[in-house]
Amino acid sequence: MAPISIQTVLISESVDPRCKAILEENGIRVTEKPNMKRDELMAEIKDYDGLVVRSATKVNADVISAAHNLKIIGRAGTGVDNVDVDAATKKGIIVMNTPSGNTISAAELTCALLMSLSRNVPQAAMSMKQGNWDRKKFMGAELYGKVLGIVGLGRIGKEVASRMQSFGMRTIGYDPITTPEVTAGWGVEQMSLEQLWPQCDYITVHTPLMPSTVGLLCDETFAKCKKGVKVVNCARGGIIDEAALLRALESRQCGGAGLDVFVEEPPKNRSLVEHPNVISCPHLGASTKEAQARCGEDIALQIVDMVKGKSLVGAVNAPVLASTFSRDSHQLIKLGEAVGAVLQSCTASKKPVKHVQITTQGDCLKSSTGFMTSSVLVGLLNQEPGCCPNLINVLSLAKESGIAVNQTHCASDGAASGVCKVEIVVDGSSYKASGSVQGGVPVLLELDDSVFRQPVSLTGNLLFFKASASPQLLSSVAGLLATEGVEIESFSAPTAHSGDLWYCVGVSSLPRDLSALKPLVKEAAHLTI
Repeated sequence: MAPISIQTVLISESVDPRCKAILEENGIRVTEKPNMKRDELMAEIKDYDGLVVRSATKVNADVISAAHNLKIIGRAGTGVDNVDVDAATKKGIIVMNTPSGNTISAAELTCALLMSLSRNVPQAAMSMKQGNWDRKKFMGAELYGKVLGIVGLGRIGKEVASRMQSFGMRTIGYDPITTPEVTAGWGVEQMSLEQLWPQCDYITVHTPLMPSTVGLLCDETFAKCKKGVKVVNCARGGIIDEAALLRALESRQCGGAGLDVFVEEPPKNRSLVEHPNVISCPHLGASTKEAQARCGEDIALQIVDMVKGKSLVGAVNAPVLASTFSRDSHQLIKLGEAVGAVLQSCTASKKPVKHVQITTQGDCLKSSTGFMTSSVLVGLLNQEPGCCPNLINVLSLAKESGIAVNQTHCASDGAASGVCKVEIVVDGSSYKASGSVQGGVPVLLELDDSVFRQPVSLTGNLLFFKASASPQLLSSVAGLLATEGVEIESFSAPTAHSGDLWYCVGVSSLPRDLSALKPLVKEAAHLTI
């Protein structure tokens, strides 16, 4: 990936001091302004390249729109539901989190709440402080032999499972991504949610907040659970329907809840917080010295590694970029953009592009199809009015433009190893181009049905023209260019000799008026790469 220049970063919340120190040690200027209001943030953010937040700063579409130079939003923590990821993606801004920074802290708090629910520890402690000695009132239950349902078997869910297994709990779970074979190795039996609900004595949720997880535990869910089931949410407010939870607590269908997160924080509706069977905390999942230090360091190091072109970790809206941090990928990205730009230039008068097919060929490109597709689209859309495509936003831009995109990979057929083939449909007609990297340089092998005898080096000023072969063609074109003070520096002719074919000349500068070539050629296009 082309290096991303991050010179200035705004930290809008209280983040561990190591974050600022690491960024500044690597030449990035840092400004810390915690507790800004929305309008203040919008006024401040306009000139910064990067923004680092925790969970309190709401980076909505208005803030993103006001950020003229922003290239990265770094969340020092796991979830990114306080960031409008779609708006950031459309503007080509990377949204990055620290996937493992608070894993242990969140898992330990979950376990603490499970144990507190089983033994009524907070209620008993408060009773003691009030001068009471009431052993019978706080009769608890052992965790040993009980069934713990873990919804969401990522990093935190895995750590919770291993810890609660040490108490002799049976751990079952559900996750749409992590395979049952993998979780079986952790001692977690996976099953469907319908199978899970009736078996659990305790349920803990560890999923992101998204449409499919909002209200995951609701009236219908609680009705399927054992009477007296206890639930814990240290993930995101809203995964458990708060009104449904209150109804379940009052009917005793739910025997208790441990809540670290709420839909509204702090919660104005105190019904759950004040319920005697609810243990609540003010969003403490990542509030340990170790987690804050880890998240602050992690986000700074991830930004520095990205800027230095070492790696990309935690990019939630640009996973395709993770495979672009190698020298070979840089040339492949240049190839994709150049092939896309050639096709755009040669079809500029024909609108609009309706379909794009990108085919990579050869083992060396097997893992490159994703970013090759994006890079081709960048080249195709780069000249569109008001469009600033990059590898982050280009798929969204193509979708908005009504362009259908398909990508495939096929094995090498021998000589054609490491080839990117692109076909676009414009105004009902098909146009094709193919290229590869030879000697570290992107080259064009073919344009429509014209296979170049000498591959076109995709660099500098290039003039493409379509014409019938004739002995005088090159000298005539050279003469017309000379009248504009343009010199020919290279020439690539097609292997065929009949029909209308594409030629390419490298020129000292682009001609001002392509119409002067009309007496000699059927079509002409030029571009600088």
